[in-house]
Amino acid sequence: MKKILFSLFAVAVTAFSFAQTKVSDVAQFTTETIDLGKMKVNKPATAVFVVKNIGKTPLIIESASPTCGCTVEDFTKGPIAPGKTGEVKATFNAANIGPVHKSMNVKFAGVDEIKPINFTGEVLSVEDFAKLSPSAKPASVKTVKKAAPVKKSR
Repeated sequence: MKKILFSLFAVAVTAFSFAQTKVSDVAQFTTETIDLGKMKVNKPATAVFVVKNIGKTPLIIESASPTCGCTVEDFTKGPIAPGKTGEVKATFNAANIGPVHKSMNVKFAGVDEIKPINFTGEVLSVEDFAKLSPSAKPASVKTVKKAAPVKKSR
């Protein structure tokens, strides 16, 4: 009986020690999808995703990989302190006319899970973009942060 209890205890300890941290335990994006709206062809547009460290230890963005060559990424390189925020930027080159739905895969240090984030929009020809009313034309950078500027941890 002691051998069975010891074996069960050993299995439980081993399973617990190999439990994986999930993205939802350490990081929270303000939004996972940003709509860039109507974009002018050949005019790059940038989506800024804000990520908050909801864990108890510093959060490190290991990589932010676009799923296509039409997007260039940038992200907070240093550790993000607990309770603080960082950024993942996706700059889309807007070279082809039509609807857009692109993704980036974000990888955090110490977390095996990959977090996809997305941006959408529509690329218009120069002529069609010129027909839009001024209020329908997007700003050069879309961000989901509505309050004070993002403070980057160092």
